[in-house]
Order: sequence, then structure tokens, then C-alpha cells
Amino acid sequence: MAAGWSLLYCMLGLYWCFGGAGFPFGTVGDPLGARTSILESASRDVAAPVIAALGLIGGLSATLMARTRLRGLPAAALLGLAWTAAVTLTLVIPDYRPLAAVGRTPVFLVGRLLFDWPKGVEFFGPGMFEWPVLNQFLLIGGGLAWAAAAVAYRRRERGTCGACGRAGDTSTGWTTPASAARWGRWAVGVAVAVPLMYALTRWAVALSIPLGYATEGIQREARESPGIWWAGAGLATFGAAGAVLTLGLVQRWGEVYPRWIPYLRGKPVRPRTAIVPASLVTVIVTEAGLMFNRGLILGHRPDGAGGIGDLVLSVPNQLWTLWGPALGAATLAYYLRRRGQCGSCGHC
Repeated sequence: MAAGWSLLYCMLGLYWCFGGAGFPFGTVGDPLGARTSILESASRDVAAPVIAALGLIGGLSATLMARTRLRGLPAAALLGLAWTAAVTLTLVIPDYRPLAAVGRTPVFLVGRLLFDWPKGVEFFGPGMFEWPVLNQFLLIGGGLAWAAAAVAYRRRERGTCGACGRAGDTSTGWTTPASAARWGRWAVGVAVAVPLMYALTRWAVALSIPLGYATEGIQREARESPGIWWAGAGLATFGAAGAVLTLGLVQRWGEVYPRWIPYLRGKPVRPRTAIVPASLVTVIVTEAGLMFNRGLILGHRPDGAGGIGDLVLSVPNQLWTLWGPALGAATLAYYLRRRGQCGSCGHC
């Protein structure tokens, strides 16, 4: 998968090299990415050949990982390349817009179906799933493929089970179900507290409750873009709902469907039902948090804020760099508790 994805993106790079449409980076290809994308200054003439070259190198490297058994420095170099590609594609290049698009989707669908709102916004248009944002999802998919390749390669080199990574005695250590239950609760606590804090500040803004920030700029922005802060409050509400669902990673109802859910009550929850969406949210929240912190370093400030208002509006966003890893740790703990006996190696 990593090799196929890399070669596909290599072909896209070649397509853009020869003048193909849809180059998704830089101020020309992605004007809405100004001040958010780390590649906002990229130009087609320079970036497209680099993309093609890196895609080719990635395709060849992934093929080499799959077809050969190396040792020493060559194996370490391939593993390092795989993890570098995984982190860069999933966390460094994408910004907050994949998270925004996912979070706005239920708000958009409910508003469009029930209230014919918001006006002038299209599902595949600016602010939602336009091409530069879809390209970021494509990059995330490539990064996840590279992460899986790195894990599989490392397991093969260590001689552990390719399906679960276990070898020998697994009755002790931090990966046991009992240990994972302990540290998983702490991770869930952080993963719940941060989005609730974010939701509190956004609802306060929507209701014009001054939590130390200047309201004039916020009210002016609301007049210029009616409903913008209510949309933010709606997004925050779904974030708070996600925080409640996160509790399921350490609660009984995260393993067995509760009685109030029709047709499913009493049935076991399949682990992937929680693991897959939680893992996706982990990635898009972490990359958004990294973008917000990058903006803080570069001196970008929330419009309408001043003094303590900077803290009120920005700190919940900065803390997303804790929310994402905490949710990832909570998801890992849930997986370790529920994986059971491996069907390949028989370890528990």
C-alpha cells in the first residue's frame, strides 16, 4: 500500500510538472491555506518535481522493504525513512481543515436538511471538502500506509508476530490489559477535558459572554459573517459529544451496547467500531493542534482578541496537541484491553 500510494503521488507530481491542473499547494493552488498550510509558499515549478522524485524514492523504498530482509544500517535507514514519511504526511503537512471539514459535516447536513442553512456553502466547496482539503486526506492516507509499513517491517525484523507484535511471555509489562486499563483512564481524562474546555469557550463567544476577551471584534465579525460563531458553537458541541463518546474507551458501554440502543442492546461492541474513528480523530486533532502552535510561534492572533482574550480564544486550540496524543493513548489502551488471543501466534 505504501509503495502504491507513493507511486500514485509520483504520477501526480509528474502531471503537475507538465502543467496539469489541480496543484493543491501554495497561494495559487490553495489560497485558503494562507497562514495555515506549512506549504503556503510552495510553487508548482519547484514543488511538483520534488513531489515526483520523493514519490519515486518512496515507491522503490517500500518495495525494497517488502521484498528483502536487510540488517544493520540499511534496515535502520529504511525504517527511519518510513517513519519520517508517516509523520510528515499525517501530522506535519496537513492543517486544521480536515478536522474542520469532518466536524462541520453534521452541522452542514442538519442545517441544509432542516433549515436550508448555511447559504452559499457547498459540500465540496470552500470551507468544506474542496480539493486542497481532499488532498490532505489523501496525504493522511499515505502517511497511515507508511506507518503500517514501518510497524510491519519492524515486527518482521524483530521476529515477532506479524499480526499482533507479541512474542514470548506477555503476562507482564505496560501492554497487559490490567496495566492498559490503569494508564488508559488517565489518557481518557485528558482526552475528555480538552474538548470540553474548547466547547465552553466557543459557546461563551456565541452567547456574547465575555470571558476576558474583547467582544467588539467578535461582534463585528459576526455581523460580517452571520452565524459564524454559532457554526463554531455547533462544531464545539459535536466536539463535546465526541468527548462523551471517548468515555466509552474505559466504560462498560464501550464494550457492550447499552439497553437503550435498539437492535444492538446487549451485543458486544466490535473493537474496530471504536478504534477506527478514534484513530482518525487522533490524527486530525493532532495535526490541527500542531498548526495552531505553529501559528502561535509565528505570532498569529485570534481576530478581535486582546490581552487575556488571546489566551481565552487560543489556549484551547493549543491544547489540542495534548488532546490528540491523549486520545491516541486511550485508543491504544482500549485495543490492548480488548485484543484477546491472537489468531496467528496464539499469544494472549
